[in-house]
Order: sequence, then structure tokens, then C-alpha cells
Amino acid sequence: MLTRFRPDGFLMLLLAVLAFATLLPVRGDAAVWFDHLTDAGIVLLFFMHGAKLSRQAIIGGIGAWKLHLLVLTVTFIVFPLLGLGAVIALGDDIEPVVADGFLFLCIVPSTVQSSIAMTSIARGNVPAAVCSASLSNLLGIVFTPLLATLLISDGGATDGFFLAALTKVATTLLLPFLAGHLARPLIGKLVDEHKQLIGRTDRGVILLVVYGAFSAAVVEGLWSRFSAGDLAMIMVLDSALLALVLLMTWQVGRLLSLPKEDEAVLVFCGSKKSLASGVPMAGALFPPAQVGVVVLPLMLFHQLQLIVCSALAQIYARRSDATASVKDVRSAI
Repeated sequence: MLTRFRPDGFLMLLLAVLAFATLLPVRGDAAVWFDHLTDAGIVLLFFMHGAKLSRQAIIGGIGAWKLHLLVLTVTFIVFPLLGLGAVIALGDDIEPVVADGFLFLCIVPSTVQSSIAMTSIARGNVPAAVCSASLSNLLGIVFTPLLATLLISDGGATDGFFLAALTKVATTLLLPFLAGHLARPLIGKLVDEHKQLIGRTDRGVILLVVYGAFSAAVVEGLWSRFSAGDLAMIMVLDSALLALVLLMTWQVGRLLSLPKEDEAVLVFCGSKKSLASGVPMAGALFPPAQVGVVVLPLMLFHQLQLIVCSALAQIYARRSDATASVKDVRSAI
């Protein structure tokens, strides 16, 4: 049982990158060239995301539009409201840097790969999960900058902040995503045959972005801005947020009498936040020195959601199998 709760290898790599950035941060002219390399990696990342998106999967799941609307509501309305409520309630007890990171966590889109994987393990509606998670990421390219303007800028941003942020997100995220999807008829077979290699490329780009972001943050005095108390508060806030959203999505599924397969989609797509999309978006929205600070709550939430949702998906699977067994017995009788 304990093996289910061991940190995954990617978390270990993230921690190693944080340590390396703390001890040997990239700086000066090297940091400028590293930023260009990071931008190229982000473009590649979203190009591959677009190429992986199957139109058949979209068509197969698009009919469940009410379910998709529920997932999007949780991702871009419920999450931000909960985050904003927590920050307001804590007031001066929460450091501004922690508040910004927590709010950013609440406005990024849902994760794709793990949402689909958890839904599949839970015997849920996989085509609908593919459509919901992909739609969340696509709309997040617009919604995340908009929500960042409204919630994180604290009213102090210039009138052109949203336009500038949206322009940068569109050129580094949206256009490569669309180009990749349009190129799928040409490269789709190659992408599908090398999913493991593509996944490693995704993680490599994330590690690259994290190293650059945390290097800039360390140079600007990252660890002097975070105390042990701040890290403890982030863990408490992340844990409470995940527990509350999981409970809410489960209750909504029950109140609306959703089929178990659709309930699994709402729970596992609605409760997730994407590190793969969130880190590049932070890089597009915030100055380099601020990115490392902003994504820290998201990084912790990412690991927490994997641990909790993996266990929860197994529970869903056992209940689904038990229900199927009962139906088989009844039909035999």
C-alpha cells in the first residue's frame, strides 16, 4: 500500500533542479541565452501537445457538453473564487508572494495526461475526459491571462497588461498548439508511436523552464523571501483546496445524478491543475525573477493531486467492478 504514495521520479527531478538552481543559478548573459532556449522549448512543448490531440477523440467526447461546462466552471470559476476567498480571509497572515503563487495555482487549466489516465483507471468516460481536459487547456490560453489581470495584478497593472500577456501567450503557446494540431495528419502516426519519447520531451522542457525560473528567482533572493512558515502555509492551503474541490465535484455529481462514468470525469478533470501548462504560462505572464516564486504552490499541488487522485481512482475502479459483478449475477439469475 505504501508504494502508491511514494513520490514519483519526476518530483525527484524537480527537487534536484531546484537544488541545482539554488547552488548554481544561471545568470548574466548566459541567462539571456537560456531564456531564448526556454522559449524555444515552450514552443516545442505546445506544438507536440497540439499534435497529440486526436480529432476523433474530440468528436467522440464533444457530445457531453454539459459535463464539459461543469469541468470548466470548476476550473476557471470555482477554483479562483476559493483561492480569492482564502487570500482575503487570511489577510495580513499570508505573505503577498505566497498569495500570488496560490492565486496563480487556482487560475491555470486542468492537466491533460493525468486527468485522462485517472479517469481511465476509474472506469470513467475517457472520450469525454480527453475533450474536457483538452478544451480546458485551449481556453486557459485566454482565461489564465485574463484572471491573472483581475486577481494577481491587484489592480496595479497597466491597461495594456492583458493585451501584452495575451499576445505573448498566443505567440508562444496558442500558435504552436494550433500548428501542431494542423500538422497531425502528417506527423500524428509518428507522435502516437513515440508517446513515451514525447512524454520525456514534455518533462524535459518543464525542467528547463523550472531551472531558468528558479535561477532568476534565486538571484533575486528567492529563499530570503520564503520562510519555513510560508512553505507550511502553502502545503496547508494546497491540501485544503484539493480536498474541498474533490468533495464539491463529488457532491455535484451526486446531486445531478450523473452516471458514474461522467462523475469520474468531473472529479478527476475538475480537480486537477496542470504543471505542464502552468509553468510555461507563468513564464509568459511574469518577469523571470517572479516565475520561480509563482509556480512553487503549483508544483506542490501537482504532486499532491497525483497521490490523492491515484488512490481515489482505485476506489472508483473497485466500486465499478463490484457493480458490474452484481449486474452479471443478477442477469445470470
